[in-house]
Amino acid sequence: MTVFGQQPIGRIPVLDVQPIVDAGARPTRAVVNELFNVSATVFREGHDAVNATVVLVDPDDAEHQVAMRQDNPGLGHWTTTVFADREGMWSFRVEGWSDPYGTWRHDGTVKIEAGVDVELMLEEGARVLERAIDEVDRPPRHVAILTDAITRLRASAHPAWERLAAGISDEVQEVLAAAPLREYVSASPSYPLWIERQRALTGAWYEIFPRSEGAIFNWETGLWQTGTFASAAERLPAIAGMGFDIVYLTPVHPIGSTNRKGRNNTLNAGDHDPGSPYAIGSADGGHDALHPQLGGWDDFDTFVARAQAQGLEVALDLALQASPDHPWVTEHPEFFTTRADGSIAYAENPPKKYQDIYPVNFDNTPAAIYAKVREVVQVWIDHGVKIFRVDNPHTKPVEFWQWLIADVAVDHPEVIWLAEAFTKPMMMRALAKVGFQQSYTYYAWRNTAAELREYVEELSTQTAHYMRPNFWPTTHDILTPYMQTGGTAAHLIRSALAATLVPSYGIYTGYEHVEWRNRPGAEEHLDNEKYEFKDRRWGQHVPGREDLSGWLTMLNRARRDHPSLQWLRNITFHEAENDNFLVFSKHGGGAHDGSDRDTVLVVANLDPHHVRGTRLHLHLPALGLGLDWDHRFRARDLVTGNSWVWDRAPYVRLGPGYGQEPVHIIHVTRD
Repeated sequence: MTVFGQQPIGRIPVLDVQPIVDAGARPTRAVVNELFNVSATVFREGHDAVNATVVLVDPDDAEHQVAMRQDNPGLGHWTTTVFADREGMWSFRVEGWSDPYGTWRHDGTVKIEAGVDVELMLEEGARVLERAIDEVDRPPRHVAILTDAITRLRASAHPAWERLAAGISDEVQEVLAAAPLREYVSASPSYPLWIERQRALTGAWYEIFPRSEGAIFNWETGLWQTGTFASAAERLPAIAGMGFDIVYLTPVHPIGSTNRKGRNNTLNAGDHDPGSPYAIGSADGGHDALHPQLGGWDDFDTFVARAQAQGLEVALDLALQASPDHPWVTEHPEFFTTRADGSIAYAENPPKKYQDIYPVNFDNTPAAIYAKVREVVQVWIDHGVKIFRVDNPHTKPVEFWQWLIADVAVDHPEVIWLAEAFTKPMMMRALAKVGFQQSYTYYAWRNTAAELREYVEELSTQTAHYMRPNFWPTTHDILTPYMQTGGTAAHLIRSALAATLVPSYGIYTGYEHVEWRNRPGAEEHLDNEKYEFKDRRWGQHVPGREDLSGWLTMLNRARRDHPSLQWLRNITFHEAENDNFLVFSKHGGGAHDGSDRDTVLVVANLDPHHVRGTRLHLHLPALGLGLDWDHRFRARDLVTGNSWVWDRAPYVRLGPGYGQEPVHIIHVTRD
């Protein structure tokens, strides 16, 4: 019931509960065993002791209580760290309560030591402990501890200080901490908590265009032979061998011919140009069909099975747009926007134009469009796809994604959605709030140490309870000036940072070969793979070509061997005297997985052109492992295998060139 427009505040006020999303209208997010902090303001009138508890409610409605601690008594600020041990929809609340034992312990100690009301206070203590036995279920061993304390509190032949000591002993306090005596329990609202599988937070992605894997150029005819699912499957052992978890496929559907794009996004496609796989749909079918040159459903199923046998999950691009030849254009013209001249509007992102694509208009017949997309998604789920990378979700209604993700989760809670939304922060955050497990980010455009630090601190604190970042140094659409001009060193630096700053990152195929040339005037690759085949001649020696596959293998091995790199909220930034250096550590982060004993320290020279040196200033206590400011520690570099003994201010020298890596990835252990 409301009180003049207000919800009742409760006998013990509980306010400012965090982390919640949109006042609890949407769930807080975490994965199984992910540690996260819950905080609240809890207080009461007068001077009696107050306490607080987090109550986690699992999917079977069983309750799990976690004691909170008061970090700032003056402000009534309480916190604790919690985790949930299985998937499903949980909830949590904070309960504030009056603490009779805490009140007596404080008052009794003060009065008895002052010789005031000694016998009265000892008797009141005994009665509080009797209540603790009568009103709270507890094991016999704990009952015996309290019973003994009661007897000793009433042992009038003994000194008062001795009797008091029995009532406030460590044993008694431990018993009452485990199962406290609580009065006037007042609960906050219950807030939804969505617990998902760990892949929703942690994973190494590898992107391929299936048609390029195994594609061969015939120099005699001047024509390409396309790759297929079968030839792409031959690449899977190498991808798995580098330690990736997910192989992500760009669209594999039929491609339209009307307004087909040619090389480098030109409008004059040749007869044999394959077109953009994002121009989905032809007479061979639409979003629920396969490009006939890639193979049939048996071939796709075999690809998925072979990926799974290699320990890889398959992610598929979901691009909700249509070529002019898509069956929807004739069967459901109402799915699109018709202009005043009767033509269907093609996609634009000024100054970019996509004449080969019609965007779907979700406002014309939303119910029909929703149902059609849901059917499409189910087709791919039934063929083993449990991860979707969604193309441009910010150009579709947020409420549509909320409905679709929730509807799929009813029967397939294991499905994960990655939002490719390089757009305004409020849209990126809204998409995460309504269900997207992961999001592309601005990482590609954050280059300085200050920019990276500010951005990752935001992602690991302010939005970590609902938005999970996925860092990509490049994509098939993005090649930043830093990557165009930084050469091999830039590729080493940005992949290392992506792999260690956050738990999910991705690599676009060809990164191993340092593909840095851009289309003039654009932040994208020259001879973009979206518009043509690529034969990267895997496994062949090409003079002068870089091969960073060993570097990527090292990064993924470090991520698998060191649990601290598999979590988001456990990052600490440190200082360096040279502004070109980014220094951070990750310690712990997950419950019951060994990460509480794992610390990794990363030191990166962000200048890809010059060797630089600097003195570091490390916050040793933040490294964990019981280190204090004056301690020394063993620093073993996972990049080179070198090992040193460091203190809080080591000097480092890093940069490009033979024998000089630009990044240290340090496993920290006690010396």
